[in-house]
Amino acid sequence: MQTQLLNANDPHAVETAAQIIRDGGLVGMPTETVYGLAANALDGKAAARIFVAKGRPMDNPLIVHISEFDQIHQLVRELPDSAVQLAEEFWPGPLTMVLPKSARIPDEVSAGLDTVGIRFPSHPVARALITAAGLPIAAPSANTSGRPSPTTAAHVMHDLAGKIEAVLDGGPCGVGVESTVLTLATNPPRLLRPGGVTLEQLRSVLGKVDMDSAVLNPLKEGVKAASPGMKYKHYSPKANVIILEGSFEAYRNYVNTHCEEGTVALCYNGEGKELKVPCVCYGGEQNGSQQAHELFEALRRLDEMNAKTVYARCPEPTGVGLAVYNRLIRAAGFEVLHLE
Repeated sequence: MQTQLLNANDPHAVETAAQIIRDGGLVGMPTETVYGLAANALDGKAAARIFVAKGRPMDNPLIVHISEFDQIHQLVRELPDSAVQLAEEFWPGPLTMVLPKSARIPDEVSAGLDTVGIRFPSHPVARALITAAGLPIAAPSANTSGRPSPTTAAHVMHDLAGKIEAVLDGGPCGVGVESTVLTLATNPPRLLRPGGVTLEQLRSVLGKVDMDSAVLNPLKEGVKAASPGMKYKHYSPKANVIILEGSFEAYRNYVNTHCEEGTVALCYNGEGKELKVPCVCYGGEQNGSQQAHELFEALRRLDEMNAKTVYARCPEPTGVGLAVYNRLIRAAGFEVLHLE
């Protein structure tokens, strides 16, 4: 099929995309986090097409997007007070809440789980599309499964042109990493995937919030993924990524003594001048939000450079930096070297 590239500034583009969604088609849509691959969340056949287009395993659940808070009532069986508190503080925004699903959510969307992730995005184009479609939208990241997530329409076209009906170009994404996912189906609530809403912010509203071990480690054998981004190797360029944990001096010395052809450094702004290999920067050392915004673009640049081995600076796993660390360790297949 030929994929249409629709300009969100065109007054007819959103309605064209909405009609595609209503007809069971797929549309790449901008959100404040990353571009999503949108389908009718109430149509199991449409949702199944997402998995085919992405090459995504069917046991990896999708997140359902709404454009008004009241839409959540048709999608979940229970709405605890904690969900209302979080919505008042963080919605619309980059927070997904996992709740017991209603019968309206097809198994294709929830990957057979009894829960569903719900998000109210803040991006005006995403909200306009959901409203125009007149139904909730299921949307994982609009990339080939396992590859770096897309933060521009060009990234979506690179991965999915010819596999989906359209891409709605709303410009680059602001946050740059996928939403925070918090399950409220456990007591206490548990962070499943870090993102732009930090663990510290969640605790400031709810008090006790646990962090799932899969945030920093591989998902245990036989455990079902309750959220996207938990089970498989994700976000990865074609190169072998190795995270180097330690000071910049230790990082520099290691990289400069491992200068084989095809080696690239993934480092912080201003550090490349001391390195003997090509480098790609992904933000300032003390700026987790900037790192999140630039990470996926940097990972895609590594492919453009035909990198074979990538030595990545290890982000500080606090605040938004926890989300950056979570994405990088999955891109690296959990290969971390601890330098002296």
